Amino acid sequence: MKLKEGVQPWLISSLNDSITKILSQNSHLTETQLETLLIDILADNIAGKTLKYDEKARLRLTKAKISRGAFNRTLKQAKENVIKSIYTILLLGYLGVFESTTLDPYLEIANKLKEYLEAYKNMPNKSAELSEHLKSMEIVREELEKCLKQLSSGSENQL
Repeated sequence: MKLKEGVQPWLISSLNDSITKILSQNSHLTETQLETLLIDILADNIAGKTLKYDEKARLRLTKAKISRGAFNRTLKQAKENVIKSIYTILLLGYLGVFESTTLDPYLEIANKLKEYLEAYKNMPNKSAELSEHLKSMEIVREELEKCLKQLSSGSENQL
């Protein structure tokens, strides 16, 4: 199946990314929920057509066959967790918690993540520029990883 060969390497690469790992370990999504959500959102784009849920279930990385029902249950749980996380952010904003300096480290890391993604999207075509760009991106990546690990394990992890 060509679709599986296109989706699964991307999934493996994305889920094994060091920044993805740090973020997912500190999120409200299990690894299975994240994988399922990514398949649901991105598989249609990769396939170039709308896929049925049994087709999406076959894209999971597990060797065991996943039923459409199991895929849909996991997807529902993932979406519920994402929605609850978004509502938590909205609630904290409404109550004025974001005006507190205790969230500054989280806002700073969010801005750094945005800058990193922008730099990744704006990759130069010329090899001389590309080499320098990749070096600077690696420095930013290492800084991001360090900051994320500190936030997730340190005393700054308290609101």
